[in-house]
Amino acid sequence: MEDKLEVKCIIMNLKKFNLNNKNALITGAGGLLGFEHAYALLEIGAYVILTDQNIKFLHKNKIKLKKYFSDKNFCTMKMDITKESSILSCSKKLKMKGKCIDILINNAAINPKLSSIKKNNNTRLEHLPLKDWNKEISVGLTGTFLCIKTFGYEMAKNEGGIILNILSDLSIIAPDQRIYAESKFNKKQQPVKPLTYSTIKTGLLGMTRYLATYWTDRGVRCNALSPGGVFDGHNNKFQKKLSKLIPMGRMANKNEYRSAIQFLCSDASSYMNGHNLIIDGGRTIW
Repeated sequence: MEDKLEVKCIIMNLKKFNLNNKNALITGAGGLLGFEHAYALLEIGAYVILTDQNIKFLHKNKIKLKKYFSDKNFCTMKMDITKESSILSCSKKLKMKGKCIDILINNAAINPKLSSIKKNNNTRLEHLPLKDWNKEISVGLTGTFLCIKTFGYEMAKNEGGIILNILSDLSIIAPDQRIYAESKFNKKQQPVKPLTYSTIKTGLLGMTRYLATYWTDRGVRCNALSPGGVFDGHNNKFQKKLSKLIPMGRMANKNEYRSAIQFLCSDASSYMNGHNLIIDGGRTIW
């Protein structure tokens, strides 16, 4: 009798993860984690709309997803989140297909590759061009705002939805610039994690908290996920430097955030609102 009750409880809890008949839109879905987020939601029944400005990257992820899921359960759309007209156009096309967004994952970001330039390292604050600052802010912050303005408001009008902002452990701590240093360059030439990245991720945390109280009375929840460093072909030197800063002693595997996405985008997290879920191997506790 107790075994049957235990099985029944497990089944009831698993049902909370079910996203059948839910439509999820992911920005920046042409990237590494964009694919993983889509995989996670497809795995528990959602219809997923993968959006990105880069059609080539979107197509690659579409081909990869077709190995595991029917393409009847997802689609790709070109969307430039820095342009409100592009977002509104996508929203209109989705409505014509009978797709109202229930889940919005704001994943798009510019994460510039670090490099040293002998004469002028543009990643350093004192040399950071205003055009680079504006470009990165327009994607990471303004683009997120515009997506929420359109899709979040639609959720509010429909009396329910989930907004998930993808942050970083650098929304909690400052980057340790020592892990990017290269011995062949002097101090003024050393590559650094740009100010823009930390500014954007910290700004998104503030946006998450704001939204957690804004449409709550209309059934819209907003949370954030802060991943730690994800291995993506980094060289051994960088891996070792970063791993020393992490209690678990390694970078994250790209698929280790799937369960968190499923939790945050489903009724399994029904009483979670305004929270930043940090999954970083313990880095931010040191």
